[in-house]
Amino acid sequence: MFRFTELVYLVASWPSLAAAHTVIVYPGWRGNNIHTNGTTSPTDPAIIPGSLGMNYDNGTYGFPYGMQWMYPCGGMATSTNRTKWPLKGGAVSIQPGWFPGHSNAQFYINFGYDNEPLNYSHNAVPVFQIVGPSNQQYDGTFCLPQVPLPANYTPKVGDNATIQVIELAQHGAALYNCADITFAEPGDPEIPEVNSTNCFNSTNPGQEIGFQIVYATTSSPAPHNMVVNTYASIAVPLMLAAASYLTWI
Repeated sequence: MFRFTELVYLVASWPSLAAAHTVIVYPGWRGNNIHTNGTTSPTDPAIIPGSLGMNYDNGTYGFPYGMQWMYPCGGMATSTNRTKWPLKGGAVSIQPGWFPGHSNAQFYINFGYDNEPLNYSHNAVPVFQIVGPSNQQYDGTFCLPQVPLPANYTPKVGDNATIQVIELAQHGAALYNCADITFAEPGDPEIPEVNSTNCFNSTNPGQEIGFQIVYATTSSPAPHNMVVNTYASIAVPLMLAAASYLTWI
């Protein structure tokens, strides 16, 4: 498991690292894309002020603000070190709070098929929302113990795929992370064990994460005829303005 304390030590001990966004705890993620490199200096002409901060210097790309905003897998190429994952679906465990502004977020879990997926539009579970303990960086984990395969997808043992995790943060930024897998029969000893250390929902104070269902409703059509009280249309805004002023003083 990628533990919070281990990552904090890693960030503190390497100046080019900084706090980032999400970590896939299980199955093993494509690679460490939480690190940053490059500079955000306002005097550096290589970075346009207000940009995402990707620069190019002497044949090397720099990512001063990290890489997880890059579709489809946070800037990481396909891994050759794949994790075996059950043929009928299995666990996905995530640490979502590696950056301020993630007290609320929506999550998507998608699949891309084969060695080099052409797209990641195959949804495994309905979109859901998490509610974290803080709007600051926090240590917390949630786990879906049985993520099913997308509809009408019937892989064979030995087939490759990629699990894509998207975190849509409350400020609107989409963050991407991936785990490359090879399907195996359930019970295959090479499938990493799922246990209470890598698949759990945090409940300790300051780490608890809640879930919300995201759904849509159809509203009733507006009435064709509506009578507006002229006095009310003037008085109500004035009352609200007065209340705001009294609260302010």
